[in-house]
Amino acid sequence: MAILRRVLGSTLAVATALAATPSFGQASPSTKRGGDLIKAGYVVMGPQGIATARVITEASKCPPMLVDGHAVPMTVRSPPGTAALRPTLSTAENSKASVFNVLTCEAVIASGARRISVAGHRLPAPPKLVRRIVVIGDTGCRMKASDNAYQACNDARAFPFARLAHRAAAARPDLILHVGDYHYRENPCPVGNAGCAGSPWGYGWAAWQADFFRPARPLLAAAPLIVVRGNHENCARAGQGWWRFLDPGPLQPGRDCNDPANDHRGDNTPPYAVPLGHDTQVIVLDLASAGSKPLAADDPLLPVYQDSYRRMAALAKGAVHSFVANHKPILGVGVAGKTATLSGGNAAIQSAFASLNPQLLPDGVDVLLSGHIHLWEQLGFASDHPSQFVAGFSGTEEDKVPLPSRLPASFSPAPGAVIGAFSSWVDGFGYMTMDRLGSGRWKIRVWNLAGSAVNTCVLNGRKSQCRYDRVPASAGR
Repeated sequence: MAILRRVLGSTLAVATALAATPSFGQASPSTKRGGDLIKAGYVVMGPQGIATARVITEASKCPPMLVDGHAVPMTVRSPPGTAALRPTLSTAENSKASVFNVLTCEAVIASGARRISVAGHRLPAPPKLVRRIVVIGDTGCRMKASDNAYQACNDARAFPFARLAHRAAAARPDLILHVGDYHYRENPCPVGNAGCAGSPWGYGWAAWQADFFRPARPLLAAAPLIVVRGNHENCARAGQGWWRFLDPGPLQPGRDCNDPANDHRGDNTPPYAVPLGHDTQVIVLDLASAGSKPLAADDPLLPVYQDSYRRMAALAKGAVHSFVANHKPILGVGVAGKTATLSGGNAAIQSAFASLNPQLLPDGVDVLLSGHIHLWEQLGFASDHPSQFVAGFSGTEEDKVPLPSRLPASFSPAPGAVIGAFSSWVDGFGYMTMDRLGSGRWKIRVWNLAGSAVNTCVLNGRKSQCRYDRVPASAGR
């Protein structure tokens, strides 16, 4: 009986401690007294659905992770340090070495784990079945000298990602899919510009924290992440931080974006699949280094992207329904040049994929989820192509893209692709949710900053249709 009392008492103590554990963004009593050294905590989903917990901390060593009452050691992913200044897309006067004055720690989360915490903060447990996905993209605050583009990062209306993250977290997603471009504060704010005055810049931790990890805290506490690399996270830009903080794979010398001679390795990661439960999965493609023109036969990216296609096709055979997540839209529509001429999907990716499959995507791929263009759009096809959704509208200064409410009958985003349905929302900040209705069927809603749905779509296999062809810009206000 005494043993039973001790067991019950111990169990109650653990349960009480776990119940009192705050989520990230909430300070525990101890951190209120001594200051919180943990600057970010999150869960990244990787190949085969392996979930990895990560924390970014100012502590000198990694804290343990508590999983269902059991301590699990975390290991160092990346120590603090300053990466030597390397060539970037910025000029010399707008460049500086990347300072990472934080420790990044990680640990794999065992399948079936229910309650996870680190240093008194809760982390979201990986779901067994994903019923709701929040999709966001292009979330950072633009500060780019070459474009003379300086978003008002100090104005929550001009840079609303923090507000959006609170709204999206309140939707209680099972999973968050970020379709790329987390970091935009590349160059210093001009003297006299009050909108971005005082903002950190460059590719080190301070800019990453301001652009993504601080405003995203509610989302990171709500659900695990599937992360897609954007072109802003290529090695010549914020790739060093991408590898330290977000990529689900191991951080290895030669793939860390520190040495430009190895950028061909650091910029390309093989596709992988994350199961969503039942018969559906997300296949993540790392194609952010693609240019805008078809690849020549001697282009070194051609065999890399052909290999990505072959791996994607093999992964697609592992589920009845596959979503493909990549940054640059393969079948999207945008505008090009000063004349605002309509342009189709990414020609570089198309040329590589078409060399192996004229239909571009393998059987079983139902939908493409992308960002890059700073708006929201949907394309459904009368031909046998997967639907394309673009969700590049979650914080970065919006493109004022003059897309027509109806596309010309002669327009096609790729050879042989016949558009059957098109919907868009230009000049509005928001996020997208995907709710599972059944096998191959999802309800998709587009939300504004006020938490109101401004459009609703249904995805059935490869086919999709939305309620409105065009969401008025005023819906974002």
